[in-house]
Amino acid sequence: MQRLALDHITAIDSDPFALTLAARAAGCDAVCLFMQPMDVLPLMPTFDIYRDLAARRDLQRRMDDQGVVLDVAYPFTLAGRTEVQDFCVAMECAADLDAMLLNVLVYDRDPARRVDRFGAFCDLAASFGHKVGVEFYPPSQVGSLASALELVQTINRPGEVGINADLLHLMRAGERVSDLAAAPKGTILYGQLADGPALAPANLDYEASSERLLAGEGGFDLVGFVRALPPDCPLSVEIPRDREVTAGVSRAERVALAVDSVRRAMGWSTTHA
Repeated sequence: MQRLALDHITAIDSDPFALTLAARAAGCDAVCLFMQPMDVLPLMPTFDIYRDLAARRDLQRRMDDQGVVLDVAYPFTLAGRTEVQDFCVAMECAADLDAMLLNVLVYDRDPARRVDRFGAFCDLAASFGHKVGVEFYPPSQVGSLASALELVQTINRPGEVGINADLLHLMRAGERVSDLAAAPKGTILYGQLADGPALAPANLDYEASSERLLAGEGGFDLVGFVRALPPDCPLSVEIPRDREVTAGVSRAERVALAVDSVRRAMGWSTTHA
């Protein structure tokens, strides 16, 4: 059974400390963390681990105490007006928390600038000791696995600069699990798990951030997806269900349902009845 990480948007009402505890309670050994709150995620509470260095150190101690590591650090977004050097504080924070991978979404519409800026981002990340994973996402300017492969291959650092493959995005891009299996060695660095209906909704942003299905409730091939990933590829459970948050379902219950649904879908043992 592969190790699972708990993605922050699965427990969207958590600060980093609560996320760490929720991961441990659900039997997850890692988290994927938004290091700062975002306006597009209004259910996320306020916290500050960029400027509050004591809070950052406390978080690292909490993670160490709980035996939870940081797999993926968010948010890193490259848009037309992005200045790569502005990410220094975020990259320093991720380094202090021993992040395994920086997740990048790319929205820059200019093809040449997009490549140049992504290359500069990767260079800066490497100076902090970070690997970089592009998350292809249909509403972005790197909207498919194919376009993500094209981008990372221009950098040509297999194993260091690659792709964070989200099953939901793969399906919404109209691609197949077999496309993922055919990716060159060293290009797929991470995998994210959720389920969804075969027919895409009108609002892909809302589905991705707020309304995914538990594993087994939709039409996605989770088993095939995991088999198509490189052996021992790290995995996270990314199943936001904001309606349950607003309905008052407890964080512990929501996280347990999400994580155990993945374990059941994969035929792995669960930690909760």
